[in-house]
Amino acid sequence: MFPGISIFGRFLSSYTFAALVGIFASALFAIFTYKKRTGDGYPMLEVLLFSAIGVLTGGGLLYGLTNSDKWYLLSVAKDIGEWWQYMQLIFGGSVFYGGLIGGMIVGAVVIRRRRYPSDLMTDIAAPAIALFHGFGRIGCFLGGCCYGIEVPWGITFTHSLNEQANGVPRMPVQLFESGFEFLLFLVLWQLLRHDKLKGRLLMLYLVLYGIFRFIIEYFRGDDYRGFIFGLSTSQFISIFVVIGAGAYFAFKTMRREHEKQIG
Repeated sequence: MFPGISIFGRFLSSYTFAALVGIFASALFAIFTYKKRTGDGYPMLEVLLFSAIGVLTGGGLLYGLTNSDKWYLLSVAKDIGEWWQYMQLIFGGSVFYGGLIGGMIVGAVVIRRRRYPSDLMTDIAAPAIALFHGFGRIGCFLGGCCYGIEVPWGITFTHSLNEQANGVPRMPVQLFESGFEFLLFLVLWQLLRHDKLKGRLLMLYLVLYGIFRFIIEYFRGDDYRGFIFGLSTSQFISIFVVIGAGAYFAFKTMRREHEKQIG
């Protein structure tokens, strides 16, 4: 569709541009919402900055795992330059789930060590993640990655950097997922504003997104992301995410009900 633009002689992909917009929008939302609740936005900024390291690391590592069939290239590289090129080929992309899990792990460590209010921070993080991902999937659509299966009524890509996506009408699954994420952002934001499901919004996000992601994967046409027991990597992860987040959501709900009864 629109792979990107050149700025001062450097190519900026559509995905990178959309992701930057998403980062800016979600970070502002998280920082100002936290500041409105506590009077100080710095703690949220600190958590976001450290979490970004986890996002980049986790997203790259999981992308590399889906490219395990190319690992042999590292052993046949003729010099360090070629070895680095292969490293970029194998680990140069990003998988959302890897980034999400990596960011959550690092964020949890920072929150715990700094003794920040975890329930408030994770509740704010839930709609912020959905907002970022909504913009990110728009970037996927413009760049022609993460494309859908062939359908007669689909959209035909002509300038995708993934040649396999070009020339045939494909289901715009990127836009479906973007729309779902923006809707999820609005729902979670309203729950946050009205102090509903305190301390459980991130788990709610994980459950709802995990279910949606498991379903939408059946309509993805890019089969290079890896498959496990007939399921895509993201479907396999979705199962564990939904079960784990659902169990934790139920546990926190029961604990809050118990506290109400004895309080």
